[in-house]
Amino acid sequence: MSNVSLKKLQLPSPSEHFNMAAPSVAASELLHNINKQISTLYPKASRAIRRIGTTSSRCYSQPQRRAESAPQQLVGVVGLEIHAQINSNTKLFSGSRVRFSAPPNSLVSFFDASLPGTLPVLNKRCVEAAVMTGLALNCTINKKSVFDRKHYFYADLPAGYQITQQRQPIARDGTLTYSLLGGKKRSQMIRKTVNIIQIQLEQDSGKSLHDELRSQTLIDLNRAGVGLMELVMEPDMSCGEEAAAAVRELQLILQALGTCQGNMSEGQLRVDANVSVHKPGEPLGIRAEVKNINSVRYLARAIDYEIKRQIDVVQRGGTVQNETRAYDSKSGGTIPMRDKEGLQDYRFMPEPNLPPLIVYEDNASLPTGVDASQAVVVQKIRERLPELPSVKRDRLVETYGILPEHSFTLVNEDGLVEYFEAVLKATNKEPRKVIGWVTNELLGHLKQKDMSVNQSPVSPSALSELLELMETGHISSSVAKQVFQEMWVSSGKTASQIIHEQDLGLVSDTSQLQSICQEVVNSHPDEVQAIRNGNKKVLNKLMGLVQKETKGRADPVIVRKMLQEKTS
Repeated sequence: MSNVSLKKLQLPSPSEHFNMAAPSVAASELLHNINKQISTLYPKASRAIRRIGTTSSRCYSQPQRRAESAPQQLVGVVGLEIHAQINSNTKLFSGSRVRFSAPPNSLVSFFDASLPGTLPVLNKRCVEAAVMTGLALNCTINKKSVFDRKHYFYADLPAGYQITQQRQPIARDGTLTYSLLGGKKRSQMIRKTVNIIQIQLEQDSGKSLHDELRSQTLIDLNRAGVGLMELVMEPDMSCGEEAAAAVRELQLILQALGTCQGNMSEGQLRVDANVSVHKPGEPLGIRAEVKNINSVRYLARAIDYEIKRQIDVVQRGGTVQNETRAYDSKSGGTIPMRDKEGLQDYRFMPEPNLPPLIVYEDNASLPTGVDASQAVVVQKIRERLPELPSVKRDRLVETYGILPEHSFTLVNEDGLVEYFEAVLKATNKEPRKVIGWVTNELLGHLKQKDMSVNQSPVSPSALSELLELMETGHISSSVAKQVFQEMWVSSGKTASQIIHEQDLGLVSDTSQLQSICQEVVNSHPDEVQAIRNGNKKVLNKLMGLVQKETKGRADPVIVRKMLQEKTS
């Protein structure tokens, strides 16, 4: 680490942190000897063996299973390990601030740099965030959890070990229910569940910046010690689409809780995917791990590519290697990083400077003399749980009578529910009619320009005014879409102003409409004859010609009635 320079060091601050004892440990005892005693200290410490099982239904992109006599096809099995950066002002064990894109090594305390004599001070906010996340994911909250040292040696890990919760984590045995679109037209909501093995608190590492021109690696320790929640999931998924839907649902839950901002582009949510293939009913195959995927879209592509790659290997008679791979977004494939054939010994040992972490069910369970303001009380956190995405979707369907797939779209886009409800409050239009404008016109324009909802140039009040003008018969639906387009590019102009300036109001002169309809009928004798012979669909063509003449300003109901009279 000769290239490491600490530009600014900060002393640890007790703010937001626990006062915890720091028991000493005999320095003469070697780490490998301590490691041999782990099984005695933790008789149930080993991670639960992942179940050998398959999901009841596979992704719809894969071919359906053939008749029982046909040979079974290889299918994918996917498990995820997700690192979520805790939304906290300071790091997990030090008072250093947490801020993205700060100057290198400007947010580093003595403890973060692992200077001798420094001790960890646990951040209460991080513990509460982990408990809240566990409750939202139906986990069992362990009233007693412990911290371990996980030893490995990277340049950006100055201590030579990471403080984590491998054996007795803060939460375990949870579930995450997610939804995805299925069916022939991909309009059917399919709900699935993935089991969560555990949620553990741990430190993040620093960042290595490789300078190939100068053949050197620079170290930035700003991220070192930032609090993480690692969520370990069972291999209950079968393809990239399911994994992406699960991660997106988790992202929405974390954002609703406020425990993680979930910005994947800033590394606040990083996903490792364990992928293998097998025939249903047989043991799981050898898995490959695709590391550090920072996009939901890339996650789906990486998993689907890896499943296809492994199936090709097996079908050619080869053997899938137990290795770590990375996703290359340019090629759309995964590339090998290192093999995992040799089992790495992390030499787990109890963290000697942190006593067991105790959380309490309620105030009544607090021991005498314990300061309630310093304790983590599960019941208090449970009472603060907000409306979760799945509950919000059900509420939208029940309250407004919209389709489940519409509620899915609303909740999945940040700020879209609030926009939709704001439009409803300002208009008398039915929710089922408003939803089409929000999910089709508004969201379509946002996606086209790669904009978020809060960047929309058309406010909820502006859209509600437009819909009211259409509802009261001042403009037609086709003109309304034309006005919306003009509002999008002419920010600040109201619908009424645009309609007045461009004379887009409905034609109110019935004699003028009669004249236009008669002219269309006279100039299209073949179509008129077809209508009189019973082909009523041809009437739509004549209506389109009338609307073209009036530039969409004719009331479709009145036009249809006039044309029916003239062609009868």
